[in-house]
Amino acid sequence: MEYIKLYNGVQMPTLGYGVFMVSPDECERCVADALNVGYRLIDTAQAYQNEEGVGSACRKSGIAREDLFIVTKVWIANAGEEKAAKSIDESLRKLQTEYIDLLLIHQAYGDVFGTWRAMERAYRDGKVRAIGVSNFQAGRFFDFAHYVDVKPMVNQLQCNTLIQQTGIEAIHAEFGTKMMAWGPLGGQGVDGIVKSEALAAIGAKYHKSAAQVALRWLTQRGIVAIPKSSHKERMVQNFEIFDFSLSDADVAQIAQMNQHDTGTINFSDPQFVKYLIETYG
Repeated sequence: MEYIKLYNGVQMPTLGYGVFMVSPDECERCVADALNVGYRLIDTAQAYQNEEGVGSACRKSGIAREDLFIVTKVWIANAGEEKAAKSIDESLRKLQTEYIDLLLIHQAYGDVFGTWRAMERAYRDGKVRAIGVSNFQAGRFFDFAHYVDVKPMVNQLQCNTLIQQTGIEAIHAEFGTKMMAWGPLGGQGVDGIVKSEALAAIGAKYHKSAAQVALRWLTQRGIVAIPKSSHKERMVQNFEIFDFSLSDADVAQIAQMNQHDTGTINFSDPQFVKYLIETYG
């Protein structure tokens, strides 16, 4: 496993297992399989409604808590200082842990500054080791990071070989923020990565699949990838990416694949924001 260092010194694995859209009934089994394969970073969220499964699998695994890296996110329905604080304690209870390794604001709307104050307090109280945001696109991220006391340590965005997020890299660097990639093999509105002939051709040189090349491209750039699969054999394949490195020529070729630099969801679209606020706010 390879790691990145957050600006507060916390070491974070560059590859993890995501449980978005993993049903509560299946979550414990899937996370147990992922831990058995070797994953130590598990990414969940309040909105996924499967934190309990993550907590149960981690507790039953027998793996020392300090060897695990648990990520969850505060949902927009829990926005605001008081509600967020209560939700953090509820996440701790569901995850059966005394601390969360990384806590993110899930969406860039609602009372995010109130939420952040609760997260800063949880961070200072030792309930959380690192804090960050999710789905904050460039302008929104800069505005937010400029005004808060503790700068976001991570921004989780849709990022992969077809959505490379190059435009936000300089802004992240200004605040010392690392990127975490959801949908590292596609995600909403993206198809073709695992079947990409270009990635497969690169992979053939290393006896790797297109998916393994796509994941290695992220981790080699210091971007944390959280692929999801309910099949253990696929989990194994996704995990076997640290025994090769892409060449500069490979990286340059992949750079030409960028199609939707900021993602396939416009998180600034008024209709999307209206939906979030009216449905969950």
